[in-house]
Amino acid sequence: MKSRPLLAPLVPGYRLALALRELELRSGLKKVRRLGWPVVSVGSLSAGGAGKTPLTIALAKALAARGVHVDVLSRGYGRRSTLPLLVDSSGTAQDFGDEPLVIAREAGVHVYVAAERYDAGLLAERYAEGQPQAPRVAQESLGPKVHILDDGFQHRHLARDVDILLLSQSDLNDRLLPAGNLREALHSAKRAHVIAVPADEPEVEAQLKSVGWQGNVWLIRRRMEVPPADEFPDGSIAAFCGIARPEQFFDGLEGGGLKLVARIAFPDHHNYSGADLARIESAARKAGATTLLTTEKDRVRLGVPAGQLPIKTVKLRVEIEDADRELDSLVARISDSSTGQAGAGGSPSTP
Repeated sequence: MKSRPLLAPLVPGYRLALALRELELRSGLKKVRRLGWPVVSVGSLSAGGAGKTPLTIALAKALAARGVHVDVLSRGYGRRSTLPLLVDSSGTAQDFGDEPLVIAREAGVHVYVAAERYDAGLLAERYAEGQPQAPRVAQESLGPKVHILDDGFQHRHLARDVDILLLSQSDLNDRLLPAGNLREALHSAKRAHVIAVPADEPEVEAQLKSVGWQGNVWLIRRRMEVPPADEFPDGSIAAFCGIARPEQFFDGLEGGGLKLVARIAFPDHHNYSGADLARIESAARKAGATTLLTTEKDRVRLGVPAGQLPIKTVKLRVEIEDADRELDSLVARISDSSTGQAGAGGSPSTP
């Protein structure tokens, strides 16, 4: 995402809005509600492109493998309905939003969407209890239970037990919206319990420690599953996407050994139409491409296209260094929270 220096005069107004929201939360004018199960939030300071969705998927899969009953709560940005819903992995982005659909398909756990994620969490807990339509599961048989809050760092109306914040060097050099891409100032990172930084950006951890950060730091590696070049003998590839930082996708493909003859970018969360697909194919053919590459999120927003060129999907994965140690510690914390929160559903809390 590019900076917008001409909008710098509007930053003080945005900063004031943040300060007013902080005052409302701390004074109790805006209630913070707590669900019956512990909540682990995955979020970022930047408006997009931080890797929240792949980290949410990796975390959900790893916790489930450790015997934790895990689900994901999401806003479901871009969906048509405003009702709290359980995501059907065979559904569409228009029904559930692109990110919840990708998470449901890749993580293999239940994903719930609602404008207020507290409502999504209530629905998840009712389902686990056999209401309104899921088979009843005895609570004691579930073991540790946790909701993962996708993109939740700024969603402070819902209490959380662990805040995981993704932070990169680009964030440290960025500015607040609307001139930059930061939704909150850097000092807001002190609310986090864990800060996840790119393993190939050691200077970020060093800067955190230089300003007194003593909390846990996760080192993460983003890995793009780029198809091998020999799948494209003529090398004629066009890539397209509608994500926050398209250059990361295009550069990642070329860094993986592919040569792109065309790069086509749309706005973040773009809902594709038939005309868009025709435009993509026209640009690709003009550049001599015979294959299209796109992201998982873009692929679910395409639905089932009727174009002529084959479309291949490129997945983004996140790996946590020393994952066993970090996740075992997280599971222990979740277990302690589960014991302490028995019967706490719906209670108010503090931010």
